[in-house]
Amino acid sequence: MTRIRATLAEAARRLAEAGVESPESDARLLIAHVLQVDPAEVQLLDIRGREMSAGEWDALDDLLHRRQSREPLQHLTGVAYFRHVSLQVGPGVFTPRPETELLAGWAIEHAALAGERPVVVDLCTGSGAIAKSIKDELPDAEVHAVELDEPAHAWASRNLAGTGVDLRQGDAFAAFAELAGTVDVVVCNPPYIPLEAWESVAVEARDHDPHLALFSGDDGLDAMRLLEAHAAVLLKPGGVVGAEHADVQGESAPAVFAATGRWREVRDHVDMAGRARYLTARLAR
Repeated sequence: MTRIRATLAEAARRLAEAGVESPESDARLLIAHVLQVDPAEVQLLDIRGREMSAGEWDALDDLLHRRQSREPLQHLTGVAYFRHVSLQVGPGVFTPRPETELLAGWAIEHAALAGERPVVVDLCTGSGAIAKSIKDELPDAEVHAVELDEPAHAWASRNLAGTGVDLRQGDAFAAFAELAGTVDVVVCNPPYIPLEAWESVAVEARDHDPHLALFSGDDGLDAMRLLEAHAAVLLKPGGVVGAEHADVQGESAPAVFAATGRWREVRDHVDMAGRARYLTARLAR
């Protein structure tokens, strides 16, 4: 039997030595997963004298080995948390990142301003994180989502089942032709990593996320160009689009929209670390 505090310290040490970015947090989440408790309860269990059995330690040890090899935490627990919703995730789908919550929040805010039943389209939905968040926080919104990759679409189907989101499989930049000129908000987390940046990508993403969700041509902006053209078709005059991009694309990604003359209020936004993270633009009337 091992005390929780000692287990947490040992787990965090192992993860830190393996180069995991947030070893203490990951250790706590893995312990909570093994003990089937809320992560916030881990510290309380230690105070109450709870100890880990040999079987529980063996299960944790296996998860630690996998995390030390940089398998994504969410693949180990099977769940990712995004704003106020939880998502089933695993091999074959892009793991939603905390910084994308800012883009989702922007979409929710602008959809709410559009009226009682705003029409929102989530392109490249992946796990369905943004679409599910929008429907969760704006139940009356008409939300549409699309994903090309078949395994990712299967994960999105699980996550969006019963939500009322219209989910389709297909090319994001040709989808929803019947909605042309009627959409209030288009939101997208497209692939945006340049092919030449392969070595700089975090191991968790490079080795475990679908490459279709990561890489987008020599400059990383191929999908952004397609998004600009398709959003201009989908949106009603005065409608808005928001798209995530790499932190080094704070000027080049907005320039894709500014260069066409179709958009006004083209702006870039930073994440909580002060890094360029997503652009927004309004279709000219």
